[in-house]
Amino acid sequence: MKKNVCMFVWNHFTNDARVMRECTALSQNHYKVDLICIDDPKDDSINRFEEMNPNFNVYRVRRYPLLLELLQKVYQISLKNKMIGFLLLLSWLASAFVAPFIVLPVSGLLFLLWRTKLRVVWIRGSIILRMIARGWQRKYDIYHSNDLNTLPQGYICAKWRINRKKLVYDSHEVQTSRTGYDSGIYGKMEGFLINKIDSMIVENHTRAKYNEDLYGFYPGVVYNYPFKQQESVIEDEKVDLHELLNLPKDEKILLYQGGIQTGRGLENLVKAVPLFSEGTLVFIGDGRIKPTLLKMVEELNLQHRVKFIPKVPLKELPKYTRNAYLGFQVLNNVCFNHYSASSNKLFEYMMSGVPVVACSFPEIKKVVEENQLGLCVDSHNHVEISKAVNILLKDVELRNKMSQNSKSASRTYNWDLEKQNFYTIYDRLYIS
Repeated sequence: MKKNVCMFVWNHFTNDARVMRECTALSQNHYKVDLICIDDPKDDSINRFEEMNPNFNVYRVRRYPLLLELLQKVYQISLKNKMIGFLLLLSWLASAFVAPFIVLPVSGLLFLLWRTKLRVVWIRGSIILRMIARGWQRKYDIYHSNDLNTLPQGYICAKWRINRKKLVYDSHEVQTSRTGYDSGIYGKMEGFLINKIDSMIVENHTRAKYNEDLYGFYPGVVYNYPFKQQESVIEDEKVDLHELLNLPKDEKILLYQGGIQTGRGLENLVKAVPLFSEGTLVFIGDGRIKPTLLKMVEELNLQHRVKFIPKVPLKELPKYTRNAYLGFQVLNNVCFNHYSASSNKLFEYMMSGVPVVACSFPEIKKVVEENQLGLCVDSHNHVEISKAVNILLKDVELRNKMSQNSKSASRTYNWDLEKQNFYTIYDRLYIS
């Protein structure tokens, strides 16, 4: 008999490779999975409900409270039609005159929720409540929370009941030391909830040791490796980036793919471009600092050597990656989360036979140097980055050898093998 799993993730589930792999793996091995995530009203291509396969369904909860959406629509209508706006104002004035002790406090509260920082609390609080409500609708055997921002939902659904259920905490990041999580509240929240879980999963052994030092136990380790690709497909399926970007066919593409976010060394890549002996730097992805990079490229007059492509669907990404002469994974050491990363980006390059210029952090350096997949550098130094790039640009034979090494290594570093560790962690839930 299949066991029912309720999994939570705090995103739209459009490009979350790790969660997709885990849900798919469970659905293929004695489990039925319902994934609860967040709807994106701005994206018409996604639905509130999706059946990924007979044992794996996706439920997206409403992002915004109905009242907030109504207020927003009324406001927009008022701006477009001044007569309607005037009538609404008169109606409000009349109501306030008739029942001031009700209308004025309610109006004040709605204004605070709609136009101040309390709006964020309102939106996020509503999402959490909807996730919990959805998680309570069916009888699940296991609740699985991806990252700290869904652990309270999992805890309430799994443990606030007479017959308590198993709770898995799958921490993709180091919650107590990561960019954007500077408040001590995150550490306190994790420290409280960590004692309520039945099993924990982290991305690598460096993070597992960190967790052991912090909380006194060594969690399960599941590396974020991609699905194994057929080598024949690697060469055959490709989006022609040269044509897409109007580049000469022999132009070498120097690729960064992933989030355009702080702490990923992307400013150093742009600074290094004038020092590259040849090639075009291509960014595939979107993120908060993309406008900053675009401005930087313009100020340095590098538009002819730096190109940007918006985020592409996860399934399509390898077709773009295969165009690259080399790839970048140059995280900066701004927090332990970055320092301890064994980023899926590294393995995505590997799957496509793309050598890397990478940061010298323990998990990344170990894979790159032991398998001779590329060159590791001080990712804070754009001159060092440029030197490594120029070595691979000049020594084509070395680059091609590293490309072959990458294809060979992909037979080891892949989800087809790693998912066995994931199954083992789940199997232990009912043994312990």
